[in-house]
Amino acid sequence: MKEYLTLMFGMVFVQNFVLNQFLGICPFIGVSKKRDSAIGMGLAVIFVMAISCFVTMLVYKAVLLPLGLENYLDIISFILIIAALVQFVEIVMKKLAPDLYQALGIYLPLISTNCAVLGSTQLKLMDYAQLPMGEALLKNTALGIFGGIGFTLALYLMASIRERLEIAPVPPGLQGIPVAFLAAAGMALAFFGFNGIV
Repeated sequence: MKEYLTLMFGMVFVQNFVLNQFLGICPFIGVSKKRDSAIGMGLAVIFVMAISCFVTMLVYKAVLLPLGLENYLDIISFILIIAALVQFVEIVMKKLAPDLYQALGIYLPLISTNCAVLGSTQLKLMDYAQLPMGEALLKNTALGIFGGIGFTLALYLMASIRERLEIAPVPPGLQGIPVAFLAAAGMALAFFGFNGIV
């Protein structure tokens, strides 16, 4: 249990994909204008990260390692798995939540090329591949869930800041994306304060 709590704290605060590893910046800046769309995007990313971490570890241990293809086909197969999962999420969201689907726009299909999602499948791949199948699947899935929660937290905090900045007296030259980058830099510095805890 302690190991999973450490993994959770590490992936949400210390090794946050957006604010510490600087992965997934495109949707972070693009979708973080409203808290509602940030939560929707975050939930989609959590789902895709969790399932992709599970499936990619399964494919890695059950197919790629036994066939000796782990050095050649791992990234290609992982990208295909992630793209298929994103298509599934897009179809479901279009049917069940059309307003959220419209709000996310182009950023929803961009999850398949989001480097944070691919990074979550690669982060502990070699460490967890040495473990028995059940434990490797569980730990890698937990990594995906906690990494997605960290991504969602960063997205939600940024959306909250940007909603406040809409009514703040920001100088004309800094309005929009420039002030968003300044806010993101401040958040990243704050999250660097967690380094060394885990």
